[in-house]
This record gives sequence, C-alpha cells and structure tokens, in this order.
Amino acid sequence: MSEGAHLPVPAPAAAVRVQLLATEHWSLLATRSMTWSEVMSRITIHLTVTSAALVVLALVVQASGFGTGFHVLAIGLASVVLVLGTLTGIRVRNASIDDHAAIAGMNRLRAAYVAIDPSVADYLVTSWHDDAAGVMRTSTLGVRRSIPAHVLGSTSLFMSAINTIVAGTLGALIASSAGGSAWVDLVAGLVAAAAYLGATLVVSRRSFAELPLEARFPTPADGDER
Repeated sequence: MSEGAHLPVPAPAAAVRVQLLATEHWSLLATRSMTWSEVMSRITIHLTVTSAALVVLALVVQASGFGTGFHVLAIGLASVVLVLGTLTGIRVRNASIDDHAAIAGMNRLRAAYVAIDPSVADYLVTSWHDDAAGVMRTSTLGVRRSIPAHVLGSTSLFMSAINTIVAGTLGALIASSAGGSAWVDLVAGLVAAAAYLGATLVVSRRSFAELPLEARFPTPADGDER
C-alpha cells in the first residue's frame, strides 16, 4: 500500500461543504415534487373513476329504474371505487410520511447552513430543527397554525372522507338489496361508514406515530429558534 493512502484527508472548505449540502437539498426538493405529482395524478384518476361510476348509474336508472340490475351494478361499482380509493389513501399516507422525512432532512441541512454561517438564521422563514415542531414550522412556512386545522386540511383526511362516504353508500346498498327498510339502510350505511373511518384513523395514527428520522437538532425548550 502506498504511503499516500495513510495521509490525513484535509477538512473541506466551507464553500465545498455548502455545495455538497445544497446538492442534497435540491435532491430532497426534487423527490418531494415528484412524489406529490404522482400522488395528485393518482387522486385525479380515482376521482375520475368515481365520477364515471355515478354517470353510469344515472344512465342505468334512466333505462331500467331501481331494479335488481341497478343494485347489482351499484354494489359492484361502489366496491371497485372503494378498493381504488383505499389503495389511493394508502399511497397518500405513505407519501405524507415520506414528506415528513424529506422536510426533516432539509431542516437538518439548514442546521448545517446555520452552523457554517450563523447570520443566515435571520433570513430563514423555515426551520432548521428536525423534530416534529421544526417540521411543522417548515410545513406552515413559519405561520402559527393549530395541528387540528393542519390535519383537517390535509390530503390524507380528504381521501379518508371520500372513502368513508363510499363505504357508507356501499353498506346502504347491500342492506337495500337484502330487502331492508329505509331505516335499516340508513343504519347499515352509518355503521359501515363509521367502521371504515375508525379503521382508517387507527392505521393512520399508528403510521404517523412511528415517523422516520431521530431528531438531532431539536427545537429549544422555549420554542425560540433565534
């Protein structure tokens, strides 16, 4: 082995470190952009299929009324829409977890920027702390927003709401095809919707409770990043 292999590697200059960090930063930004572009395409496809199913049912009702054929077709289409919606919801939830990891990673890179040049901190709108509070600050661009409001406006809850409505409709259709009364259909729909929503919330809670990346640069106890 040559003697040069044992020579110490010199510390990189600050400009080189910033360049390497910026490359990783842009890589994470590109990954977030591609992920959400793909997710939005999936949601668009799902909503298109749902709309098409409603149009088909409307045409069938005009042609043959609310007979056996309608119930069979409605249950089949609702089942297909619910399956597609559930798969789309899983993708949205996975993308949200990946997005959390990407934001935490970019916050960690900003912590390196601040370490190289502390004066940069006065110009950052987003956070340089990679814990949950730092990720939330970056997600809202520094605007104070309650967690419930953030969750209610999320894409995951949007998909959960659509799938819950479809699940409730499917339950009511099955009860109606079995000869149940209007009240039985209503109760069956509500039970199916509540069961689906409850299962979705439990799975989502468990998924987000095990978020990736351990915080290396947590937000100060007083919450003041300055």
